[in-house]
Amino acid sequence: MPLWKCTICGLIYEATEPPEKCPKCGAPKDKFTKLTEEEERLVIRSRLSNYLHVKAHTLLQELLEIAEKGIADNLDPGCYKIFMEEKEFATITIQKIKAELEAHLKKGKWG
Repeated sequence: MPLWKCTICGLIYEATEPPEKCPKCGAPKDKFTKLTEEEERLVIRSRLSNYLHVKAHTLLQELLEIAEKGIADNLDPGCYKIFMEEKEFATITIQKIKAELEAHLKKGKWG
């Protein structure tokens, strides 16, 4: 099925024809362009990777919350050290994921 992109808001629409108006911004049908085969390939291929990054981000947010609770509990130096390492790992990895997803958006690898 072809992919169409709204040139106003960037919505990717999957159908044989573009919609009469954009479901997101209301732009008319003539504001949609059909993606090239290469653009379609990038969008389709990146969907799994983007999903996995978002899922990992969610799990890392949970790890961050756990680490914060462990730090606050401060049972002993060994536990505290591990929770601090978990917090640092989660924080840095979340930032890397955000940067990677932003790069995907700029390269048209989202949809």
